[in-house]
Amino acid sequence: MGKPTNSYDVIVVGGGHNGLVHAAYLAKAGLRVLVLERRHVLGGAAVTEEVFPGFHFSVCSYVVSLLRPDIIRDLDLSRHGLEIMPLDCSFTPMLDGNSLARWGDSAKTFREIARHSRKDAEVYPRFGAVLGELARFFKPTLDESPPSLTSLRPSNLQQLLGFGKRVQNLSESLRVDQARLMTMSAVDFLDRWFETDVLKATMSVSGIIGTFLGIRSPGTAYVLLHHYMGEIDGNFRAWGFARGGTGGVSNAIASAARSLGAEIKTEAGVERFLVRNGKVCGAVLENGDEYTARVVSSGVDPHRTFLKLLEEKDLDSEFRAKVKGYKLRGSSGKVNLALDRVPEFVSRPGVGPHLRGDIAIAPSVEYLEKAYDQAKYGEPSSRPYCNIVIPTLTDPTVAPPGKHIMSVFVQYAPFDLKEGHWEDRREEWGDTVVDTIAEHAPGLKESILHRQVVTPWDLEKEFGLTEGNIFHGEITPEQLYTFRPVAGFARYRTPLRGLYLCGSGAHPGGGIMGAPGRLAAEAVLQDLSK
Repeated sequence: MGKPTNSYDVIVVGGGHNGLVHAAYLAKAGLRVLVLERRHVLGGAAVTEEVFPGFHFSVCSYVVSLLRPDIIRDLDLSRHGLEIMPLDCSFTPMLDGNSLARWGDSAKTFREIARHSRKDAEVYPRFGAVLGELARFFKPTLDESPPSLTSLRPSNLQQLLGFGKRVQNLSESLRVDQARLMTMSAVDFLDRWFETDVLKATMSVSGIIGTFLGIRSPGTAYVLLHHYMGEIDGNFRAWGFARGGTGGVSNAIASAARSLGAEIKTEAGVERFLVRNGKVCGAVLENGDEYTARVVSSGVDPHRTFLKLLEEKDLDSEFRAKVKGYKLRGSSGKVNLALDRVPEFVSRPGVGPHLRGDIAIAPSVEYLEKAYDQAKYGEPSSRPYCNIVIPTLTDPTVAPPGKHIMSVFVQYAPFDLKEGHWEDRREEWGDTVVDTIAEHAPGLKESILHRQVVTPWDLEKEFGLTEGNIFHGEITPEQLYTFRPVAGFARYRTPLRGLYLCGSGAHPGGGIMGAPGRLAAEAVLQDLSK
């Protein structure tokens, strides 16, 4: 066993954006903090890498929306290089030559939807207003620790009472819609508002991101709302690119953490936590080095935290069983393309503003349901849902002059294949994704210079995301708020003294948000002050 080389107040395991936020807040409070990251680069899934010479890809996460404004302000991230550029359009091409585009400009969106349905164009602003109100209702939960359903402490009861008062203050119709969001599928909820198939399809996909569910699966209506709560510079429901790729977010947070005194080590994979007398008091690296601390915070997912970095004897069997029941079920991957020109779509030719946002291959509800049907039985979708961005149209710095990047998020790609192994089927799956997009943009294949295919297996092996789940666990209602990751342990503390959760497997969940890291820091500071 290696001898301790250094002792810290807090060791943070995992240099993803949440772990870095956690470290920054603790360092700001005057604690001596060490971040240990297994890979050579910081950011976890929010990372930019030069995969091919001159081409800098947001390899995993690729857009920014949920990053909490108070974190940007508290850590002065703009001074550390953070710049978010809004996406102005959501474009959906269709194979019949038609298309749909939704814009930041409400008048343009009205005219666009009206081409498909005048009724839907008139309803769309009302729908946005209702979801906006419901998002504002749920939004405070993103910035506060969840209450305990079993604690009778006055502070906990006061928090529950406050939540109840917020419910009471909603109008009767909004209370009904709130209940529907928590129980209905994304499509069933949208069916109550709209008649246009392509509009419902392209809106419903927000309900399946980070889940192994279909757009008709109960609970996906809330997931749709979860992705509706983003904001950029005070603009509600806004999404954007980080200049330099999503690694720009992580690098800005890391810069802030270092400026506040945090120490960060890369290529420092943790083999296990150091446990003595029932307390986690450090970490043992893969090379045998040991680091001790008063507190250890885990920024990796709950399965890896409790089932891989601890020995079975360290936790009681009941808690371990609950963790094993926590669902990850990765169902997505990425295909990143280096291009020598911008592809044009048959349904809307030209390199126009419709390509500066996201492009959704989601032409119909039936298309998306068929994609899910295949995945349910362990097969990648032969025609998957693809969410595409071409970041070089907004930020040309990430590719050589005149060249472009296409980043494609793909669902469904089940982690557990019925036949074969992802390592053998990677390129076949990459071909499927390119073929799917090429049906809408025929010149795509000829423009490809390089291709990177990232399967769920790669997400687990290379990025440490168990089962390839991009959110450290599905963000379905039964795995959120007081139930994330396990009922009774949703406030960042764990059954082991000295061990905390600060990653996306803790409340309020996944996305480039930073809230789990900040809220876990509050819990650590509260406990260390006792």
